[in-house]
Amino acid sequence: MDISPGTRASNAEREKVVRLLTRHLEDGRIDLAEYDERAAKVYATTTTDDLQLVLSDLPKLPKETAAKADSGPRIPIWQKIEGSSWLGVSVLVLLIWGAISLSVGEFTYPWPIWVIGPWGAVLVFRMLTGFESGRCSRYLR
Repeated sequence: MDISPGTRASNAEREKVVRLLTRHLEDGRIDLAEYDERAAKVYATTTTDDLQLVLSDLPKLPKETAAKADSGPRIPIWQKIEGSSWLGVSVLVLLIWGAISLSVGEFTYPWPIWVIGPWGAVLVFRMLTGFESGRCSRYLR
């Protein structure tokens, strides 16, 4: 990665070392005073070798993977919006149907199924096939 031993450190590299120091502080390997001292050294360094000296007596930490942070499947924001709209309208029409049925005194025709069913089926189809995400665009050519 380094071109020469005296390669100058970037701000991103300094921030990475400070994040590592923060993890060591959280784990209890260094105390707050030592953290402050080492962080000051990090921001005062000019080369990557000096950055490595700040961490030289601390053990290497395992890398955090993005898979740990995002353990579940990611749902696009537009699907969340459409799903919550469908849920809200479904509850509303069911409440209207329930109020009508209560006012009449018997169950009326279950008309909300014509609002909830087709709309929900379209949303499920689009979610499973990836219709609008571009994943199935090769089938439309």
